[in-house]
Amino acid sequence: MAKTTKKETLDKKNESKTETLKSWKPNKQQRFVLGCLLVLFSIALLVAFISFYVNGQWQTDQSAVTQLGDRAEGVENWLGKFGAFLSDLIVYKGFGIASFVLVRLFFLTGLFLALEMSTKRLKSIWFWDLFAIIIVSVLFGFFATSAPELGGTIGYELNLFLQDYIGKTGTLLTLLFGLIIYLIFKIKLSPEKIQSYFDSTKKEFKSELGSLKPQQAESAYNLEEFATEEDVELDNIHLKSDVTQFEINKEALKPTINHSSEIDLNPVVKPLQMDIKPATITQPVHVEEFVIEKAAEEDIIEENLASRLVADFGLFDPTLDLSNYKFPTIDLLKEYSTGGITINQEELEENKNKIVDTLRNYKIEIAQIKATVGPSVTLYEIVPEAGIRISKIKSLEDDIALSLSALGIRIIAPIPGKGTIGIEVPNKNPTMVSMKSVIGSAKFQEAEMELPIALGKTISNETFVVDLAKMPHLLMAGATGQGKSVGLNAVLTSLLYKKHPAEVKFVLVDPKKVELTLFNKIERHYLAKLPDTEDAIITDNAKVVNTLNSLCVEMDNRYSLLKDAMVRNIKEYNDKFKARKLNPEAGHRFLPYIILVVDEFADLIMTAGKEVEIPIARLAQLARAIGIHLIIATQRPSVNVITGLIKANFPARIAFRVTSKIDSRTILDTQGADQLIGRGDLLYTNGNDVVRVQCAFIDTPEVEKITDFIGSQKAYATAYLLPEFVGEETGINLDMNISDRDTLFREAAEIIVNAQQGSASLLQRKLKLGYNRAGRLIDQLEAAGIVGPFEGSKARSVNISDLSSLDQFFNNEQN
Repeated sequence: MAKTTKKETLDKKNESKTETLKSWKPNKQQRFVLGCLLVLFSIALLVAFISFYVNGQWQTDQSAVTQLGDRAEGVENWLGKFGAFLSDLIVYKGFGIASFVLVRLFFLTGLFLALEMSTKRLKSIWFWDLFAIIIVSVLFGFFATSAPELGGTIGYELNLFLQDYIGKTGTLLTLLFGLIIYLIFKIKLSPEKIQSYFDSTKKEFKSELGSLKPQQAESAYNLEEFATEEDVELDNIHLKSDVTQFEINKEALKPTINHSSEIDLNPVVKPLQMDIKPATITQPVHVEEFVIEKAAEEDIIEENLASRLVADFGLFDPTLDLSNYKFPTIDLLKEYSTGGITINQEELEENKNKIVDTLRNYKIEIAQIKATVGPSVTLYEIVPEAGIRISKIKSLEDDIALSLSALGIRIIAPIPGKGTIGIEVPNKNPTMVSMKSVIGSAKFQEAEMELPIALGKTISNETFVVDLAKMPHLLMAGATGQGKSVGLNAVLTSLLYKKHPAEVKFVLVDPKKVELTLFNKIERHYLAKLPDTEDAIITDNAKVVNTLNSLCVEMDNRYSLLKDAMVRNIKEYNDKFKARKLNPEAGHRFLPYIILVVDEFADLIMTAGKEVEIPIARLAQLARAIGIHLIIATQRPSVNVITGLIKANFPARIAFRVTSKIDSRTILDTQGADQLIGRGDLLYTNGNDVVRVQCAFIDTPEVEKITDFIGSQKAYATAYLLPEFVGEETGINLDMNISDRDTLFREAAEIIVNAQQGSASLLQRKLKLGYNRAGRLIDQLEAAGIVGPFEGSKARSVNISDLSSLDQFFNNEQN
């Protein structure tokens, strides 16, 4: 058993080395040096290739190429023997004159690397340039058979190969097809562009005809001795009709004046060919037909306008306002460990023996056992012998923990997707997972998610990355001091490293007043707030209600925009806006994601109650489609803190260590959170399987460095402003119309004034009313100013002292 374990350990070491080599990426200095090398090499190739053709090296230097070792042999190439060798290899024996495209390829690659530009576009450049090299080489090999230096050996041989099988005609057709592919996919040549070219030619031809017509009219007017009076009147009327109709068309086509080339702006031709009297010209037949025809084509012209805008200006880029913004570098984060996991072979062997012996004491035999070492926990996967009941093993959880002397073990019976039973045992010397190792992992850097979040590492030491946009809301719970605030910082840091300030905004609620204050430095980059408020981070519970209601207003406004744009979610809307298919003058704009983060939700419920619960429930139910996501942290999501309505809309949950099984079931709907070891050890579920993760650790100085780096850059003029929300200042805002008052209003007022106690229960007893009507009477009395506002469990104050003052109050109202 020990030999097998050692072999597996060696295999894992080899695998980790292979993964390290695969995930290696050059740093900034290495990229710059490599880029400079490629740029200089491209210049050297250009010099060698030009001298190859200028000096006729393919004839004069041919013998010298075969004798490179002979120093006495001279060459005429400007780059010496090395240039002669490269020219012979790449140009003569390669692709001929098409080899100059390689100069461009190496030069662009070097620039991309040296200037730290995104290398994603390089793949497309390399593919299409290599495609062009092959096509051009074979073309020269086809047409210039007498000049082999133009097509190169490869082009000549490929041409002969194709001709042997499909003949000259087939070869020519194949080359033409290759050219068509290049023109369509690379140069973006399309039938619409060809048609627009002919349309512009047609427009120029018409403009030339238009410039000739006034001269013809003038010459006809000078020959007045040959013209009758009626002819002159007809000409004047036609000229006037033409000018009037052109003015109408210009006004009707003002938004789409660029497309006037597609419209016949010369309606006077038809009347000139007919014998029509001047009186009939006054009928606006042509104007009405023209306007109706234009209205039918309005939608098509708008689509053509959008496509032309994209062709002229490209897709809309929301990051242009902060085009020089630089994302935080990974050097700002601290490395707390070597990045690897130290495997204690003795500890693994000892724990394995104890597990086997404990189960054997209860007559449970094991057919196979395997260990997977994680940062803080080791997973032992066991396969019991046939006939052993799983429930019997699960009931021995405490006995196994006792034999291992462990802080707490967790049994997964069975492991989803596997035919094994898992026993999670804490390591004696846990390894800290740094935020730097998580952010720098390939899984996070290459994640194609809308809102990627790197939480930490799993038991198998894999980086755990999830998409907040698909959760769509996150509930985070756990006992005090178990890592909730660090988890929130890890979530926010992940988004800061991945999303531009134009793409995401945060609404931060921090009742503790100390956990999220560091993010004040990035207020004008990433934070959102209400108008006329000083601090973007909300620490006063009284302001939370207005902020939540403001988010509800923002949600309703965004749904209206989605309805007008005829799309279903924010991603489709933003894609349509980037494609310039939505008009900003109609209120459309690019919509960033808004993430509401609440550090201690229970404190809000205790102070605000229903005023917080209602907008939170609305946002949890409806806001996912328009890009508003909630992250709520609390110590225990009990029924009185998070109601069933809210909890049903939080399928994604994170549970840190709690003190009892009841709390674990409250959070996860299953037990297990009570057996975690603390210090960032968490369970994550999104409605399916439960995954154990060691949360990445990020300290306060690291967060401060990141916020300082972002805050020192150019920012927007203000933070992202949410819609203004005006709350009800007087509690109940009712109509003051006297005619709408209840018929028992005066009698109820007399009872309240006599008793000097404003309560609905008093009116119920005295007037024998139901609770609803008594409540409406109290609201009307408050609106009239007779009683004061609601004060919790206390009775309302009465503002009128006696009945005589009440009579005077009613007399003043009537007057």
